Amino acid sequence: MGACLGACSLLSCASCLCGSAPCILCSCCPSSRNSTVSRLLFTGFLFLGVLVSIIMLSPGVESQLYKLPWVCEDGAQTPLVLQGPLDCGSLLGFRAVYRMCFATAAFFFLFALLMVCVRSSRDPRAAIQNGFWFFKFLVLVGIAVGAFYIPDGSFSKIWFYFGVVGSFLFILIQLILLVDFAHSWNQRWLGKAEECDSRGWYAGLFFFTFLFYALSVAAIALMFIYYTKPGTCHEGKIFVSLNLTFCVCASIIAVLPKVQEAQPNSGLLQASVVTLYTTFVTWSALSNVPDQKCNPHLPAPQSNNSLPEGPAYYETQWWDAPSIVGLVIFTLCTLFIGLRSSDHRQVNSLMQTEECPEATQQQQQQVVACKGQAFDNEQDGVTYSYSFFHFCLVLASLHVMMTLTNWYSPSETRKMISTWTAVWVKICASWAGLCLYLWTLVAPLLLPNRDFS
Repeated sequence: MGACLGACSLLSCASCLCGSAPCILCSCCPSSRNSTVSRLLFTGFLFLGVLVSIIMLSPGVESQLYKLPWVCEDGAQTPLVLQGPLDCGSLLGFRAVYRMCFATAAFFFLFALLMVCVRSSRDPRAAIQNGFWFFKFLVLVGIAVGAFYIPDGSFSKIWFYFGVVGSFLFILIQLILLVDFAHSWNQRWLGKAEECDSRGWYAGLFFFTFLFYALSVAAIALMFIYYTKPGTCHEGKIFVSLNLTFCVCASIIAVLPKVQEAQPNSGLLQASVVTLYTTFVTWSALSNVPDQKCNPHLPAPQSNNSLPEGPAYYETQWWDAPSIVGLVIFTLCTLFIGLRSSDHRQVNSLMQTEECPEATQQQQQQVVACKGQAFDNEQDGVTYSYSFFHFCLVLASLHVMMTLTNWYSPSETRKMISTWTAVWVKICASWAGLCLYLWTLVAPLLLPNRDFS
């Protein structure tokens, strides 16, 4: 009897995995929107790929990957171990991350194409978006297995530039999400202060604004100390000085009377978040400078005594502080994409989402009837663009690939360091993000006939 009940339970779970999102939740979970559950599950697929990539960077896994055909071979199929003092196992780790992130990016790009112009859950393709999770997992595994058998050749070189472009775009998306979060945060706390007639909420906003600016100033001072030297490191001095100037200008513009009149919710909290994020991107860029004098994160060259001439080479730097902080920000922003829509119409328009409307009477009845399950809230129209959501996950896959590999370029010398390409991409992304934020401040003044509320 127990065996029969266990078999029935397994069959029930199997039917849920092959069915729609409502079956995924357990009975103790609160009822949730079908759109939110689906986004979280797709985000879980991405995090699974990130976890596998991190595992593949560990030395214990590398020995098992030597059996694959592209291990320690260059485009001419010549063993790299015969060409010089290269940490071939480390290069293998980078190549494994490239292929795993290629698999996740290809998986989400496939869904981005498949879900173009889905308008409501009545579209047959919506069933694929919100269900058949077991089969989608098999598709992801199949693409990942196939990716590991791609001959190296020029794959890593070409895929590196895909990663550069995708990471540049995702840095901008991260800034948009952080500014939107600061806007919502500022608006809610100001509303609480007015409702409760309490100065504690104002004190809280002042504290965090001061904290973000203090962290930014401290970070800029440390960058001048550790990433610049007298008479050299001119690029670092220029980058830090320019971004400091731009952030000060953005903060001043944010509190100008005309800007405040056009956008009452604009303030120093949002400017402090932009300043702190721009400072982080600048720090991340300087950590990729391929100059030992200007980059304390760059490992010191060591002499290889096994060769007659003993040339210098660099040990692999797996995890440094900018990479860890970048991975944390990536995780939070990716969860932010999957969990919520914005409170601001302009951000929703840009991110292809809609404001969460008040639940109708029919949906309230569904919530009561679907205890512990997800209910369909997209019968009249989707709450987010399926295609654009998957495109964001494609960019997220490319960004995390570059983060995990420290922006190592396979097309450059075999020293395991980043190149000026990574530096310029991050600096240009910080400038583009600042310009985007400045545009949100001055756009209502330049285009008074448009509604920017």
